[in-house]
Amino acid sequence: MAGSVLRDRLAAGDLAGCAAEARARLQRDPRDAEALFALAMASAEAGRVGDALRLIEPARRLDPANAEYAAQTARLLILARQDAAAAEAAQAAAQLPTGDARVLDTIGCVFARLGDHGAALPLFARAVDLAPDDTDYRFNFATSLGFFGRTHEAAVQYEAVIAREPHSGRAHLGLAGLRRHTRDDHHVVRIEAALGVVRDPDERLQLHHAAAKELEDIGEPARSFAHLKTANSAHKTRLGYRPEQDEALFAAIRHAFSGPLPQPSDLPDAPVFVVGLPRTGTTLVERILAAHPGLTAAGELQAMPLAVKEAAATRSRHVLDPETVAAAAAFDPGALGRAYLARARQNAGARGGRFIDKFPLNFLYVGWIAMALPNARIVCLRRGAMDAVLSTYKHLFAAHSSYYAWSYDPLDCARYLAQQRALVTFWQERFPGRVLDFSYEGLVADQEGQTRRLLDHCGLEWDEACLNFHAQQGAVATPSAQQVRRPLNADAIGRWRTHADALADAAAFLQAQGIALD
Repeated sequence: MAGSVLRDRLAAGDLAGCAAEARARLQRDPRDAEALFALAMASAEAGRVGDALRLIEPARRLDPANAEYAAQTARLLILARQDAAAAEAAQAAAQLPTGDARVLDTIGCVFARLGDHGAALPLFARAVDLAPDDTDYRFNFATSLGFFGRTHEAAVQYEAVIAREPHSGRAHLGLAGLRRHTRDDHHVVRIEAALGVVRDPDERLQLHHAAAKELEDIGEPARSFAHLKTANSAHKTRLGYRPEQDEALFAAIRHAFSGPLPQPSDLPDAPVFVVGLPRTGTTLVERILAAHPGLTAAGELQAMPLAVKEAAATRSRHVLDPETVAAAAAFDPGALGRAYLARARQNAGARGGRFIDKFPLNFLYVGWIAMALPNARIVCLRRGAMDAVLSTYKHLFAAHSSYYAWSYDPLDCARYLAQQRALVTFWQERFPGRVLDFSYEGLVADQEGQTRRLLDHCGLEWDEACLNFHAQQGAVATPSAQQVRRPLNADAIGRWRTHADALADAAAFLQAQGIALD
């Protein structure tokens, strides 16, 4: 019963009261596992993850059969970016008997963060079975089902969330993204009704994007774009984004790699980095490469950004900013490569052999990649400029990430694209032969010829399976999950012209920069 007092205080957000009560209990009995656990959770909620890890370890030793303690240890290790230890803790937790849905969901979330969606899916399913009214568990289950192309089952779960929370922006957006809707089968009326009620800005952002997606599907582009403009303009204002922020970052990167460089590392590892602006075909190329028996897809790893941040040792809150770039300019290529590989190998898809790292914004890190991993192959996707502008503008990325703050205004998208292309040109001049400029439209026009070119750059023999990439059954944990399960097609080429008037400023900017629109 005393344990419930601690948990009640935690649930109520009374961190100070919970910590005081836990310490009092530990004064009486230093081996009180529940008090140690509660103090650890209070520390974690207060942002002291290191303290939480130090407190939860003795709790686990005192009660090794407690699945909740093991699950929370795994979650804390993820927060501390100790992925290998998190994987070990999650695997141990998954072996322990439990009837607690929250524990199962927590373990599933850890596996999902580690890229092991196959391990996560059954845990989410069990959590829903145990607690069918919990919408968080259902949402996680629905999302995971979508990754595996099980769209009908995912839709059932999203609908169950909406039945309980009619205005859930995330559920409406998830449902909208599962398939192409038709005039006879869509949810626009329901979504717009929710917008008439909801006031939370994040919920409204998601609902507007859901409405925009379905309106585009059913052939109402003007209404679709109006939803995007309303949502994205408001969100850009909330973020306080200024293009000068990214201009300074790109300038800092070019400056850091313009002078003499250190000797490259002698690491033999040869991962393949698929980079480029988001929504330009990076997932498609990853699937083509992953169909080859010589490569495994590891998903969108944060391993290089985190390795560079660690090498820089800056305390700024951004993973990459001018301060971090300057501090990381004097790096040890061997140490950086080893740090990257240690992080990357913790992912389920990178634990053995050659793997694909498909974090699109690794185009910012090409200089570090080229020096730290001299045998790595880098493929940079290029898509028609205005199609890329529209696609990034209409997709909702991590809404509060500085990585994507430029994506809420078409003109900002165009400015960012121009800078990205200039940086890729800089990398190709600085590291000749290392970066393959790979056209999405070129691939669509000549699938076999361009696939052969791709495999040759990656040092791979021809394999017919790469032409049938859409037949793969594994998880695809990106917004392109449904598209890449279809054969290659030209449906998305030239789509920006439907919104040509609304995108006129972005098009004029690109033309002034000498960048072709298609």
